[in-house]
Amino acid sequence: MVMSYNKVLNFWKNKNIRSSDELAAVLESYSVHFAYNSGNIENSEITYHDTREIFDKNGVTSYTGSTKTLFEIQNSKAAYEKILSLFDDKPHIDESMLKEFHKILTVGTYNERRFALGECPGEYKHRDYVTGKKEAGALAEDVSEEIDELLNELSDIDDENALTAAAYFHAKFENIHPFSDGNGRVGRLLMNYILLIHNHPPVIFFTEDKKDYYSALEEFDEKLDLKPLIEFIKFQTEKTWKNQISRENTDCSITDFIK
Repeated sequence: MVMSYNKVLNFWKNKNIRSSDELAAVLESYSVHFAYNSGNIENSEITYHDTREIFDKNGVTSYTGSTKTLFEIQNSKAAYEKILSLFDDKPHIDESMLKEFHKILTVGTYNERRFALGECPGEYKHRDYVTGKKEAGALAEDVSEEIDELLNELSDIDDENALTAAAYFHAKFENIHPFSDGNGRVGRLLMNYILLIHNHPPVIFFTEDKKDYYSALEEFDEKLDLKPLIEFIKFQTEKTWKNQISRENTDCSITDFIK
């Protein structure tokens, strides 16, 4: 079945999701896939099997990997639950929320070296770090001001321009790189939060497409061109929801055939 972003958007809007309980029901399958793919983009030790076990059972069996990986998966579950808890009131992102999500996603994942450098989950970076081919993100002393400017820009967006706003937030957030670690996970999660509170479908960035993802971010970093990221989000959204839409379109019962 040929899928388009507008078709997925209409599918989502027709759900008419009004409460966190309704959202949780729609995202039951999505949540594990998002946590797996978002984590695996930067940590190849994260597996779908381990992610599913932690989401379903709060633990894993026969695990021999690093504790950091387990924390990252468990933290993704906690962050997802936090998103659900915010959905009823739909508060806009502020600095406090930003830092809280960073703390949720990175607790237990910072090593001794980061702590020795004064870094801590839930706090902006204290030093400058190389983040890409040419950039080191904002200087540590400029992070707070640049994040304030970014969040102020988001205060007036509406449902109609939510996709562009979400893409802009993610690109700009990664460009600023406000934390010493975990920026990608925080950026992808809060990009989806922006989409959700503006009645847009959340998206999974699939790990097999991460080269295209990084390329789209680089286009913004180097040319201030947001279009590649917007198009990437549209394509990944179609990929995220096409199977569920296909299943719902083919659902039937005996009453459909009895006249």
